[in-house]
Amino acid sequence: MSARLEVELDSAVPVYEQIRAQVAAHVAAGRLAAGDRLPPIRTLAADLGLAPGTVARAFRELEAAGVVVTRRRTGTVVAERAAVAHPEVRAAAERYVAAARAAGLCDEAAIDLVRGALLQPDREPA
Repeated sequence: MSARLEVELDSAVPVYEQIRAQVAAHVAAGRLAAGDRLPPIRTLAADLGLAPGTVARAFRELEAAGVVVTRRRTGTVVAERAAVAHPEVRAAAERYVAAARAAGLCDEAAIDLVRGALLQPDREPA
């Protein structure tokens, strides 16, 4: 796996969710492509200093969401139909992150703003 994963053990976000979210983000950003292989559960768990069950739960969540598939001989790979962000949307996200960081927002505050925006009813474009 070419994308790097990091976990914060003291975060309020469960470790399995951190792994799930990071893998999904790498796929959406195109850093992980369809067919890319994720490391075996035991290997990733050892690399991150976690119990294999924690990584297994993240992989199960990713599989349930259609981000990855697990095959007997090839292991866990990014699914062919995994959602990759449209280039214009990805570019808008990158601009948003740059603006949020320039404004001094931490990552959680920036994400909270996006979550709040997603809660707004759909509006017709101006």
